[in-house]
Amino acid sequence: MKSNEYGYIGDTPTQSSSSNTGIFSNEDVYNLLGENKWALQTFTAEYLVIAGGGGGGGNYGPDQSGGPGGGAGGYRNSYASETSGANSSTETPLTLGFGTNYTVTVGAGGNNANGSDSIFSTITSDGGGKGQTDGGSGGGGRGSNGTVQGSGTANQGMDGGRGGFYAGAGGGGGGGASATGTNGSNAPNGPGGNGGAGLTSSITGSAVGRAGGGGGGYGYNGSSNGSGSDGGGSALTPGSANTGGGGGGGARTSGASCCSTGGDRPGGSGVVIVRYPNTLTISVGAGLTSSTATDGSEKVTTFTAGTDSVSFS
Repeated sequence: MKSNEYGYIGDTPTQSSSSNTGIFSNEDVYNLLGENKWALQTFTAEYLVIAGGGGGGGNYGPDQSGGPGGGAGGYRNSYASETSGANSSTETPLTLGFGTNYTVTVGAGGNNANGSDSIFSTITSDGGGKGQTDGGSGGGGRGSNGTVQGSGTANQGMDGGRGGFYAGAGGGGGGGASATGTNGSNAPNGPGGNGGAGLTSSITGSAVGRAGGGGGGYGYNGSSNGSGSDGGGSALTPGSANTGGGGGGGARTSGASCCSTGGDRPGGSGVVIVRYPNTLTISVGAGLTSSTATDGSEKVTTFTAGTDSVSFS
């Protein structure tokens, strides 16, 4: 007797986890899933995942040296052929399935601490390093005796700049996604180092620079603070929200008495951006803050705070 299966009478096509042919009932699908012979429906999603920036360090009171800039949050990018963190190659977009929950976490900026990690599915970007600390991008070194800077994470960000060598010297700039922070000046009245540059992405449809390092503060009788860019704060200025920019370092205001001025500044919060076909619908958990726009044949969802899961249909 000839069989009647999947819409065929007689010989039926071979079914596998990579290819199915026929007309399937719910029971057919259930059975094939149990035998690992059902090709799961998938789609490709591109992402930009930036962690929270590290906080800048306060000025050093005993010898009135400048504070270090915070490092930018780790930067991971799979959009088009854009550069990823530490000037690495574009990452591979994710292959996702329908009805599956994927974790999204937007890292907060650090306040006298490293920034928090940002996550999308299997992609994690490391929080930026606070002053003198390793992170996605490393924090700068504090002025005084050439204090050591923090290192960045491979393929995510760059190192911070070294602090100046002498008492009253400037603090080093925090590392950015594409450039190392510059060193603080050795001179007692010299400037703090600039934060390292970030990277620009057009994943939303518009080019935006993010993940710059924070500027280092000047020391004794200085007059020029290190600057930040691409969301990194200049000295005494926080990193910008949703850029992963490092916070600016502390500085001693000229003429002020020892130890009374120049606190650190927090890093900017991170961001997670996902780009996917505009025929799909995303379901976002209540713990996340997000917005969705359409750019050509694709949708772009930007997550700016929180942690929860998302799914697609």
